[in-house]
Amino acid sequence: MTYRDAQLQVRAMVATERGTIRKEAATRIALVYPSPYRAAMASLGYQQIYRLLNQVPGLAADRAVLPDDAAAARAAGWPLLTLERERPVGEYPLLAFSVAYELELAGLIDCLALAGIPALAADRDHHHPLVVAGGPLTFSNPVPLAPYVDVIVLGEGDQLAGEVVAIAGDVGWRREALLDALRDRPGYYLPTVHGDHVPKVGQADDALLPARSQILTPGSELADMFMTEAARGCSRGCTYCVMRRSTNGGMRVVPVADVLAGIPAAARRVGLVGAAVTDHPDIRAIVRGVVDGGREVGISSLRADKLDDELVGLLARGGYRTLTVAADGASERMRRVVERSTKESHLLETAALAARHGLKTTKIYMMIGVPGETDDDIEELIRFTGELVKVHPKVAFGVAPFVAKRHTPLDGTDFAGIEVVDRRLDRLRKGFAVYRGKAELRPTSARWAWVEYMLAQGDRRAGLAVLDAHNAGGSFAAYKKAFAARSAAPTGARARVPSSSEIIALRKRTVAASAAGQ
Repeated sequence: MTYRDAQLQVRAMVATERGTIRKEAATRIALVYPSPYRAAMASLGYQQIYRLLNQVPGLAADRAVLPDDAAAARAAGWPLLTLERERPVGEYPLLAFSVAYELELAGLIDCLALAGIPALAADRDHHHPLVVAGGPLTFSNPVPLAPYVDVIVLGEGDQLAGEVVAIAGDVGWRREALLDALRDRPGYYLPTVHGDHVPKVGQADDALLPARSQILTPGSELADMFMTEAARGCSRGCTYCVMRRSTNGGMRVVPVADVLAGIPAAARRVGLVGAAVTDHPDIRAIVRGVVDGGREVGISSLRADKLDDELVGLLARGGYRTLTVAADGASERMRRVVERSTKESHLLETAALAARHGLKTTKIYMMIGVPGETDDDIEELIRFTGELVKVHPKVAFGVAPFVAKRHTPLDGTDFAGIEVVDRRLDRLRKGFAVYRGKAELRPTSARWAWVEYMLAQGDRRAGLAVLDAHNAGGSFAAYKKAFAARSAAPTGARARVPSSSEIIALRKRTVAASAAGQ
C-alpha cells in the first residue's frame, strides 16, 4: 500500500457526494471524525459544524475520517488525508475532533497516530497542531479525553467551534496563548487549567437552529438521507439520559415552515433528528409536508406514547417498514424506576399500528441491567412478548446493557456485571424460543458495554488506559488489564444499588446542580 492508495481511497469516498465544500481560504483546519466515513456522514452534528465553519470568511474546514481498517493503514504507513484537499492532517494548524461516545476514544488515538502526532498532549510542543475536541460525549463525561487534547468544547458547539478557531488563529496557533485567551470564557474545558472539574456545557443561539445536512452521500449509514433538526433537547426526565443537560432540561422546537423550507429539492429521503422529535407539537404537519412532496421520511426517536393512526399512516407512506420505539425498562416496574413514561399499553398499541399499516417489524429498544432489576423483570418481558407477537407477528428487541452516565440521576450506579447481563440475555433467548421466530433478540456486547461504563464513569486514568489497551492490541482482555493497571475504578461507583426513593432524591440533586451551573 502506498500514499497513492490513500489518495484513491479518499477520492472514492467523495466521488458520489453532493454538497461537498471546496473553498479557497487563507486559513484551513481539519475537522476529524474518529470513526469511519459511513458513521461520520451520518452525524448531523459533524455536518453542521462543517457547514458553519465553512461559512466563516477566510476559513476553510476540511474533513478527515478514520480509515475503515485503521490497523492496516497504520501498518502500511498511510497518512491521514483530508477529503477535500488530500492533504496530510498533520500539516494543519488545528485539528478539531467530533467525539460521539466513549468507545471512539480509540479512534481518536488512531487518527493522531496516522497524522504523525503524539497521542498525549503532554508530549506535543509548538511544532505540533493544536488539538480540540467536542461532540455529544461532552454532555456526559469528557474527562477521559483530557490527556489527548488541548481544549474541549462543551455542549452545543454551533457557535463555540467558530469562536475557538478564530481565537486560535488570532494568537498565532500558540497553545499557551490560546489557553490564556479561553481561560475565563464559558463553554470550554481546559484540562491543564481546570483539572478534572468540568465547567457548564454551552448552549447555541436559537438563531443557529435547525442543524441541517450539508452533504448527501450513498456512503453514509443513512444512505442519501438529508438530515434536519425538528427539535433540540428533551423535556422528559428519564433518569438515565444525558439529554436533560443539553438545553438545561428543556426542548427547543423548530417551526414547521423552517423545517420544510430547509429541505433541498434534490433530497428524496429526509431524516427528522432530535432526542424527542415526536414530542414536537406539529410533528404530523412536518411529516405530512415531507411525504406529500414525494419523499421518504425517517425519525430518529419515536415515542410509543405519541404514536397514533395518523402519524403511523404518514410514516408508512414515507417508506417505513419497521416501527421502532424505545421501552428501556424490561418491565413496567423498571420503567417507573427510571421515570420512563412508556407503558405496556403503549407498546401493544405500537404493535397494532404497525400491523394495521402493513409494517413488517415492530422493533423495541430495551436496556437490561438497570439498577434494581431482578430476574423477575426479565420474566415479565418474556411474558409480555407473548402478548406482543399476538398483535404483530414480527417483534425485534434491540437490547443494550445499561451504562450509567455522568450528570444524570443514575450517575455513579454500578454496572450490573458482565456475567449477570449475559445470563439475562441467555434467559431472553430461551424465553423467546417458544414464540417460534416471531420474537428476535438483537443484543449488544456486555463486555464492551463494561468498557464504555469504565470510561463513562472514569477520570484521566481511564482515558490513559485506552492508550495502553490500544497499544496492546485493543482486545477486551487488553482493556481489562489496562484499567486494572491504571487503577481506573469508576470515580462515583456505589457499593450497592440505590432504592427508588434514593433515585428520586438523586434526580432532584442533579436538577439543582444543573440549574446552579455545575
